[in-house]
Amino acid sequence: MDSLAQLAHGFAVAGKPLNLFVALCGSFIGTVVGLLPGLGPINGVAILLPIAFAMKLPPETALILLAAVYMGCEYGGRISSILLNIPGDAGALMTALDGYPLAKKGLAGVALSISAWSSFVGGTVAMVGLALFAPILARWALAFGPAEYFVLMVFAICCLAGMVGDRPVKTLLAAAIGLFLSTVGIDSGTGVYRFTFEDVHLADGIQFVVVVIGLFSVSEMLVMLEQTHAGQTVIKSTGRKLFNVKEFAMTWWSIVRSSLVGFGIGVLPGAGATIASAITYMTEKNLCDKEGTFGKGDVRGVAAPEAANNASAGGSFVPMLTLGVPGSGTTAVMVGALTLYNITPGPLLFEQQPDIVWGLIASLFIANVMLLVMNIPMVGIFARMLHVPNWLLVPGIAAVSFVGVYAVHATTFDLVLMVALGVFGWMLRKLHFPMAPLILGFVLGDMMEQNLRRALSISDGHLGILFSSPVTWILWTLAGLVLLVPVLLRRLKRARAA
Repeated sequence: MDSLAQLAHGFAVAGKPLNLFVALCGSFIGTVVGLLPGLGPINGVAILLPIAFAMKLPPETALILLAAVYMGCEYGGRISSILLNIPGDAGALMTALDGYPLAKKGLAGVALSISAWSSFVGGTVAMVGLALFAPILARWALAFGPAEYFVLMVFAICCLAGMVGDRPVKTLLAAAIGLFLSTVGIDSGTGVYRFTFEDVHLADGIQFVVVVIGLFSVSEMLVMLEQTHAGQTVIKSTGRKLFNVKEFAMTWWSIVRSSLVGFGIGVLPGAGATIASAITYMTEKNLCDKEGTFGKGDVRGVAAPEAANNASAGGSFVPMLTLGVPGSGTTAVMVGALTLYNITPGPLLFEQQPDIVWGLIASLFIANVMLLVMNIPMVGIFARMLHVPNWLLVPGIAAVSFVGVYAVHATTFDLVLMVALGVFGWMLRKLHFPMAPLILGFVLGDMMEQNLRRALSISDGHLGILFSSPVTWILWTLAGLVLLVPVLLRRLKRARAA
């Protein structure tokens, strides 16, 4: 009952005219960013973060805007997957497997409407889970000490490395680069300058906004300029606009199963929507594909991954709000948004900033409804945006990014550093390094260092404190399992194939 009362208070916060307007704008912008191939939710949130801060929006309003953009991107990614066979972001990759064949059959409207409905159900399941389980986890997390928090963050990075398929080493290296970037500046413990190269602009460290815009937006612009999607045409004739009762009945249990699985995966630090959509697609294929229709235009192959990636996006807010550990690359950017407002995410956030927490949760319910109402009738309008050429799109993104970064601190050094990091990020992308672990490492770096210092100071420098409680033992065990189990499964699969 306490959660219901808090949620009612959250709806009062989210129902303010400014917050409703911001949620509507964020939902629309997120859908547009999501449908444009290659941008994705991290870029959408990263581009708007400095603008929201420069506009001096209240913290709860800024967070509502970024969360609405995040959810909108998860909706929008399916549009280019279905109409263009190019996923708007990595989470919509599995949607293209059946969405584009459906579009070629003249059933693009069915695929778009069933995917919007699946996204809505997945998002609703996630919001209910967030409202029910986040307060419980927050109360339990109050028992965490510095050692437990440090090991928890190690577990989050190990989750990333263990769940990315065949690139665990590159994932760990990317996270290590992020950890290194977080050490630039004055050492808070000793006052010594670290890696500043005697430049006064780096004395306070590399600004979070500069890192995010540089590594994501600038590098993405460079990738977009060098890539063209020749030969890809938008499916203009969408056919029947809505799914029928038979298609609803066929997909219902797939949607429910995928929503629950997606939420569970989203709660794991670092797992993300990509893993959730891949797991649920393969699960539904094994359970339901009796006629061999998956991959050839089966509506269940569209419904399952879309329900999962939206549920996972909602689930990733659970560790962010309760533990201060980002559940995905996008929530890592949102943790940075909170730090810009001098707000520390974690279990005390529910007690100290209830307006922010419950206003955010309530706004996610509202944005989810807005997105459903917006996406079905406006699909034709969104589809026309896929015709925007890169030569026009890239300068527009660049202008918004540069203005946003300059507005935060008004220094040209930030702009130069942003471009340098963008080129560095582009080189990492060419070498197939994932970017999300890098930003996660950068966000967690300072928190890991501070908690390790506190733990060692409590124990007079003995490392045994990192293994001294049942919680630390459980977290170390889980970290080892998420690293080893995928490796063993891959070797077992190769052995069976041989």
